[in-house]
Amino acid sequence: MRLNSHILATSRRYCSMDTQTIRKKYLDFFAARGHAVIPSSPLVPHNDPTTLFTGSGMQPLLPYLLGESHPKGTRIVDAQKCFRAEDIEEVGDNRHTTFFEMLGNWSLGDYFKEEQLQWFFEFLTKEVGLDPSRIYVTVFDGAPEIGVPRDEEAIAIWQRLFEKASVSHDFQEIGSEENGYRKGMESGARIFSYDAKKNWWSRAGEPGTMPVGEPGGPDSEVFYDFGTEHDTSWGEHCHPNCDCGRFMEIGNSVFMEYLKAETGFEKLAQKNVDFGGGLERIAAAADNNPDVFLAVDSLSGIVKHLEEASGKTYHEDTKSFRVIADHLRGAVFMMADGVLPGNGEQQYFVRRLIRRSVQYADTLGIAEGTLPETVVIIANTYAAQYPEIDEQREIIREALAQEEAKFRRTLSKGIREFEKYAAKDALSGRDAFLLFTSYGFPIELTQELATQRGIPFDTAAFKEEMEQHKQQSRAGAEQRFKGGLADHSEKTIQYHTTHHLLLRALQDVLGAHVKQRGSNITSERLRFDFAHDEKMTDEQKRAVEKLVNERIEAALPVLKTVMSKTDAEALGAEQEFGQKYGDMVNVYSIGPKGATPENPQFEHAASLEFCGGPHVSNTKDIDGIFRIVKESSSSAGIRRIRAVLER
Repeated sequence: MRLNSHILATSRRYCSMDTQTIRKKYLDFFAARGHAVIPSSPLVPHNDPTTLFTGSGMQPLLPYLLGESHPKGTRIVDAQKCFRAEDIEEVGDNRHTTFFEMLGNWSLGDYFKEEQLQWFFEFLTKEVGLDPSRIYVTVFDGAPEIGVPRDEEAIAIWQRLFEKASVSHDFQEIGSEENGYRKGMESGARIFSYDAKKNWWSRAGEPGTMPVGEPGGPDSEVFYDFGTEHDTSWGEHCHPNCDCGRFMEIGNSVFMEYLKAETGFEKLAQKNVDFGGGLERIAAAADNNPDVFLAVDSLSGIVKHLEEASGKTYHEDTKSFRVIADHLRGAVFMMADGVLPGNGEQQYFVRRLIRRSVQYADTLGIAEGTLPETVVIIANTYAAQYPEIDEQREIIREALAQEEAKFRRTLSKGIREFEKYAAKDALSGRDAFLLFTSYGFPIELTQELATQRGIPFDTAAFKEEMEQHKQQSRAGAEQRFKGGLADHSEKTIQYHTTHHLLLRALQDVLGAHVKQRGSNITSERLRFDFAHDEKMTDEQKRAVEKLVNERIEAALPVLKTVMSKTDAEALGAEQEFGQKYGDMVNVYSIGPKGATPENPQFEHAASLEFCGGPHVSNTKDIDGIFRIVKESSSSAGIRRIRAVLER
């Protein structure tokens, strides 16, 4: 579908420094200092059952922070795609977004505080061009209860850097965030110390909440001062961690040198640096604009397009513009990673993003069919760094259009149901909950309609119903199969076994170098990422399909054998990428005919893999003809296959 030229024009940058330029400057800056540039991991982490999405730059690199050797060495840099589902309700202010890019550099037992703080300060002031007098920093105030003192080393480093830049460099102890609002900032202060709630980082939060085995450490955050007037509704005085909008955190250097142990905290075998900087926030600082929705090219392009489509200006209904721009960008990136709207765990969030966008588009009077046009704006902005979006723009646009149309039908049904409840002249929390869960009817719309009709609505009861629902969902998620399957349904299990056959077929056709680099399996399809440098030819795809289908038709037994990890490795069993295994492992073998648990005949198996299961007991139980729907690039050196079992 060709879009109008004015839509293409909205993807052009009209701010001081675009994200593509900043990203490239950052990667080049650290590459020049000995860092290997690695590609972004997918938004949906492969083989990690602990989380639905990649929410930070360090998440894919955790094994290396714990001491495993990285194949690229001890200095790493990247731009990581991130999505934080918990921020969906936060979107609407000037800085929160669900999707964002995290610029990251890591020292894996190499350099430490001196180099890290100096380099990041140099990048901000020399490469991005930020005024050093607008930069403020925070450091760790210490935690005597765990034996970690105030970070005097970081304070001294920052004082030297600011002094060299000819700006004030006084240090001020603040402690808690509450103290910040009470004390305020002393004249000339630029370096501030905060407690563990603010300047200690681990995935689990401050030291007291960290589980055994979790790494963490003190950090040093960098803030940009936009110079806006302090909003006293947040507190009496402003300080770097104030949320009034004057200060925005743009980067955080974590000095990861501690590990939570059974008896307290121990030093890691190596001192690591884990840096994360928000690309969008650095762009906002470069533009001296505290509103990322106007300072970031992809977001501002969407805003401009929505203004033209609605006939309204951004400042007439800022929240609606922000929600739509953020949610559409997040949904597009998720769909480019293979997560289409649906009822599965990750799919639900894509659906929710799109449906909230439609809801807010209605408040702006935007006609159906307008939102899918934004895909081209996002694709144009990110084509150089993430070509998968550009390659799939039509697939994404169509999926977005279908979900919009489906939701509009849902809204019509929901309104009819609402009328039934409204006829009682009262709306219970249970009524609103059923509207939301059964009909996908947004709670915001329920509240709005109830207010318009003057109908009492029990908001507290609705929240109670939702909390119970969340607790039940969490309990269900905890029981989720650890191998990353969407569910335990019969069809999903069939796809799981097929996924094993696919890996072997790829190796047979393309070569033994093919290794699994991730998978996502539902009851409707399988998605498989594998290491391979070239696009598959049509002949290769047909050959792979033929091998998989022949092995399905051969009625091969699928056997599980428990053995030592050493024995499994000696047999050449395939291992899941990035997976950690204990001393004893499950190995699943497929075939040959006649193989039994007592005599599995591993040397003749059509597939041999470390795996937690579950699987069909025989390939004849796989119902359908295997077909490759799409083969494309996932990232540098990684190809992705989407396949189905057609009946």
